[in-house]
Amino acid sequence: MPINPPLNHRQQQVLWATVRHYIATAEPVGSGALVKEFNLSVSSATIRNAMGHLEKVGLLFQPHTSAGRVPSDSGYRIYVDQLIQPSSAVSMQLEQMLSDRLNWDKWSFESVLKGAAQILSTLSGYIAIVTMPMTHTTQLRHLQLVPIDASRIMLIVVTDTYETQSVLMELPPSEDDPEVIDRELKILSNFLSEQLRGRSLTELQTLDWGELGREFDRYSSLLTSVLTDLLNRLAQSALPSQLMISGVAEVLRQPEFSELNQVQMILHLLEEEQDQLVPLIFDQPDSEGRRVSIRIGSENPLEPIRACSLISSTYNRGTVPVGSIGVLGPTRMLYEDTIALVEATADYLSDRLS
Repeated sequence: MPINPPLNHRQQQVLWATVRHYIATAEPVGSGALVKEFNLSVSSATIRNAMGHLEKVGLLFQPHTSAGRVPSDSGYRIYVDQLIQPSSAVSMQLEQMLSDRLNWDKWSFESVLKGAAQILSTLSGYIAIVTMPMTHTTQLRHLQLVPIDASRIMLIVVTDTYETQSVLMELPPSEDDPEVIDRELKILSNFLSEQLRGRSLTELQTLDWGELGREFDRYSSLLTSVLTDLLNRLAQSALPSQLMISGVAEVLRQPEFSELNQVQMILHLLEEEQDQLVPLIFDQPDSEGRRVSIRIGSENPLEPIRACSLISSTYNRGTVPVGSIGVLGPTRMLYEDTIALVEATADYLSDRLS
């Protein structure tokens, strides 16, 4: 059987209507229901024939011999690839909520991502998953040395994701006048911030501190040690496997998750095996021109989510992907809305980061 069997216009209409009805009701669909609900302008017999063909090519199936039909994973794939467009109205609604509710000026970047995940899960009705930026792409935004007293200074590092770390440094012994030391520290602080701004954490760890010049020699080994420690801390706090997850309770009330064993497998994956989930969320779209990756049912390689669909996209700094957004829900998903929501969230974060 071909993956995408050719369908005529009538068969496409019936497949679209069947999927929409099943998404709304979670009940197997018969031809009579489609006649009543959708203006297909054909008889019930014509619809039955079309449904029979769709079943024959594997796009619909009967869960029981006396029941109506439900979409297969292949049926959902045709529906997603050929029969729908993302909803622009839903995109606009999400963008407005993100702009109104997320406070970039006062919140940490982690808090912004958590807020975005909560909004995404609320509007979609499914599980929203957002990753922190990948460590190797995180860049330095600001570095400053702040005098505390005669013998101590504080080094403050801020990344472009607004992650902040600071540490106290004991100054090396010196017979210089305090004003001279204060002036040196200001020059050094400006020099470091200017030279290091925009460099990735990976680059910072391999810098040649000899470039600082002889006048700053007494600070170089201290700065190397302290900054390396800070960067390691930043790297640990920004691991790509750190996921913001929202909406679990709501989606598990769906009839597809009525079996306790299935719920437990999904929860275990989300809580204990996030490292397996992250590569899927970072997956690139299969088709050119598509901005999201869509895995439907059995297309998912992980057993716990083979009854689910995973829609994901990356958010970027410029053209470089740094993190990802995903929505996980049953295959009986309102794809046109969910695709639009994932795209809009990714675009919003990309715009703010850029």
